[in-house]
Amino acid sequence: MNYEELCISPDSSIKEALRLLDITAKQILFVVDSQNHLLGTITDGDIRRGILKDVILSAPIKSVMNIYPKTIQFNIDKSSILKCMKANKLRYLPVVDASGKLIDVIAQDDLSFCVQRDNIVVLMVGGLGTRLRPLTDDCPKPLLKIGNKPILENILESFIDSGFHRFYLAVNYKAQMIEEYFGDGSKLGIEIKYIHEKKRMGTAGALYFLPEKPVEPVIVMNGDLLTKLDFGELVDAHRNTNAAATMAVREYSYQVPYGVINCEEDRIISIEEKPEQTYFVNAGIYVLNPEVVAKVNKEEFFDMPELFSEIIGEGKKAGIYPVREYWLDIGRLDDFERAQMEFGKL
Repeated sequence: MNYEELCISPDSSIKEALRLLDITAKQILFVVDSQNHLLGTITDGDIRRGILKDVILSAPIKSVMNIYPKTIQFNIDKSSILKCMKANKLRYLPVVDASGKLIDVIAQDDLSFCVQRDNIVVLMVGGLGTRLRPLTDDCPKPLLKIGNKPILENILESFIDSGFHRFYLAVNYKAQMIEEYFGDGSKLGIEIKYIHEKKRMGTAGALYFLPEKPVEPVIVMNGDLLTKLDFGELVDAHRNTNAAATMAVREYSYQVPYGVINCEEDRIISIEEKPEQTYFVNAGIYVLNPEVVAKVNKEEFFDMPELFSEIIGEGKKAGIYPVREYWLDIGRLDDFERAQMEFGKL
């Protein structure tokens, strides 16, 4: 929005503020100094309370403004902003930089406009996290914090930003800690239910315990990934390609450290010096049609590559979706340290 039209000087009169409130019809003004530092806010309610205290209309608005407005810094994610605005019943929220300068104003209506998607999302969060020990000795990997939030909360907020609200968490190791932290999801404005794995079930096996038959494609994702992928676009692409199942993939390049000899029988045809080979590798994110989910019909260990092999063997389409956005698998301690440095900046 054009927030500059809502800015006013602290020395402007209350009468001038009333005129501007009437013109802009936004019910709020932002009081700034000559360097655009946010000093406070003015609403009809602030002026009404001032008049009741016998403040005259020619008085400067700094005499009645709210000097402790709610603000937010520019690098906060959308779901946290929306949660803050709803909790404080705010229609508008000023965005300030580190020095307190007003740099934007967010309207709740803009954030709330998001297509709600009823697809089930299954997040695999039951692993032992052995490669992250000793960090995971007393804390399950999904609750390890990246910045000021657990890995799993960052994942959930990425889905929320794309309109998803129905989640199943497949838990095992220290499941109680995860359940106590997230509960039923109401604090995040979503629905969370739990699948309890009594033994290791693989990346597809937990789907056997889904208590409902999905009617829309299901997203399945490893719970130790950080990505800026738009999950809504992933589901849309899956539908548009008429695939039975879609696997998100990443490009992986490997440089051969030697000269590669291409030959026919005992004759050299060509020599490639340290060529680079590029492959697509599994990114740990999948979209499955309901009939594919139904194929997981036994309580046994079952990995996603095996499920995709069955689909291919039946002649059904198994599609790919290249992930060009930020993606990081937090499998080892150095990955965890890298995430601390990178993800917060994004």
